[in-house]
Amino acid sequence: MIRVRWRAAFFVLAGAGIVAAVTWALLGSSLFVVRSVAVSGTRLVSSSEVVGAADVPLGTPLSSVNTAAVTRRVEAIRQVASASVSTSWPDGLDIVVRERKPAVAIRMTGGSYDLVDATGVVVSSSAKKPASLPAYVPSAPGPVEPGDARIAAAAAVLGELPKWLSRSVDSVSASGTATAADAVTLELRDGKTVVWGSTGGATEKARELAILIGGHATYYDVSAPGTAVTK
Repeated sequence: MIRVRWRAAFFVLAGAGIVAAVTWALLGSSLFVVRSVAVSGTRLVSSSEVVGAADVPLGTPLSSVNTAAVTRRVEAIRQVASASVSTSWPDGLDIVVRERKPAVAIRMTGGSYDLVDATGVVVSSSAKKPASLPAYVPSAPGPVEPGDARIAAAAAVLGELPKWLSRSVDSVSASGTATAADAVTLELRDGKTVVWGSTGGATEKARELAILIGGHATYYDVSAPGTAVTK
């Protein structure tokens, strides 16, 4: 009986020792600590800015890194749309960034341009309008705020245009309000106007426009497929 008790006590102590050793290895030793932070997916933002925002000092126990909190801090960077943070045992932290992509260029007072993504967030600024981006013409004066539905609608329409048409767009506008957009209108480089309407039905709209745009009209309304209007 005594031998059984000693054996049981031995296993309890051994188990406690193992737990203590594992805990020490994870939290108290230098075996599993952050020695490197790898950043990928950046172009507009520097890796050093991402590392600074992550705020995980080297030497931090890997098991104590709150990846959700680190993700929130990195996503607070204006140019970052989303981030994925994961630990890389035994001593690394991996941060994958998805940056915002400019959808339109908005002319500012003084002649420079704010390059804005589909959510209305200013990604960067430029002295001149990039040739690859159409200008966005606000329906009312004043700055465009993040979350503006008209910007979102304009970006969505630009994203669904066929290449032959998207390459010809000089500027885009959307009627409605900041919370509810209406028709999107495209101004082409050759001076023609295309009322595209809302998103959806892109294939039908593009097909009708391709047939009509070779004529002498300068105004095309394909917002309601099957009942196109030209002037």
